[in-house]
Amino acid sequence: MRRLLLPVLLGALLLGAGPALMPAWAQPLSDRPITLISPYALGSSSATRVLADTMGRILGQTVVLVSRDGGSGVVGMQALAAAPADGHTLAYTAITPLVVQPHLVRNVGYTLASFASVCNVAENVLGVVVRPDSPFHSMRDLAEAAKTRPLSFGSPGPNSVPMIAVERVRAAEGGDYIHVPFRGDQPPIMETLAGRLDFGAIVAASGGDLIKSGRLRLLGVFSARRHPEFPDVPTVQQQGVAAVQHSFAGIHAPAGTPEPVLARLEAVCRQATEDAGFRRFAASIGTVIDFRGRAEQTTLINDLHASFGRVLHDLGVPPQ
Repeated sequence: MRRLLLPVLLGALLLGAGPALMPAWAQPLSDRPITLISPYALGSSSATRVLADTMGRILGQTVVLVSRDGGSGVVGMQALAAAPADGHTLAYTAITPLVVQPHLVRNVGYTLASFASVCNVAENVLGVVVRPDSPFHSMRDLAEAAKTRPLSFGSPGPNSVPMIAVERVRAAEGGDYIHVPFRGDQPPIMETLAGRLDFGAIVAASGGDLIKSGRLRLLGVFSARRHPEFPDVPTVQQQGVAAVQHSFAGIHAPAGTPEPVLARLEAVCRQATEDAGFRRFAASIGTVIDFRGRAEQTTLINDLHASFGRVLHDLGVPPQ
């Protein structure tokens, strides 16, 4: 935030001077729109939508958000891998289709080498939610109940990171869990509210308004630290259940995108995550901003890919 004011003021002054005097990161790539793929279903208040609008405003260029959901993100990332490597097609995605699905989906259609990192935007803090009248008031309650009867839960999709987080609970504590995969976070939230599931395993921000209003109860988060929007809710680990699962969301481009274009997009991404309006919106829905440049993001994704390969093997999660 401390570096935000000067670029904004300079941008306002330079707009009147024409593109030749504008900083490189603020100049449009071309007069063509940029397509930002979301590999998941979009909510009406999606942070992805606000991110696209903020990047477009900074670039002075239209950024069109399109949903290509399916297969826990695989469909959208297949579309990105097949797109021209010119900086005009990007994807904002959680880590699942990059670091989980390649281990579990036969002939997934891409590898990590199919993509170039642009930036990490957020940590998708994962959590477990229940109805307010649920008998579970803690993750310890839930883990103990699963040892006496099967508990049904929904997640954003097959092999999704929230699903794997619950698998970590099962591995640590035992118990019986019945997984019902959906497409995105909203369906498992609605099914939990309707009483057709015992709990939902979701990105906590997806249920932020419902949690704040008391229509959902957040039992715990899988991050190593408490969620800043819900500081009174302990982590799962703090409740004596040895299950930690991080998740992140960032922007990627097709492999072969020119380095100067990637550098400009990274700079725009940084500006977007420092934008006061975007930060206010992110905070309002519980999104935890965690900007990382493309070099750090590349290392993060590579490390997570290797780590999930080991974890999935140890958990016995079979390929599908």
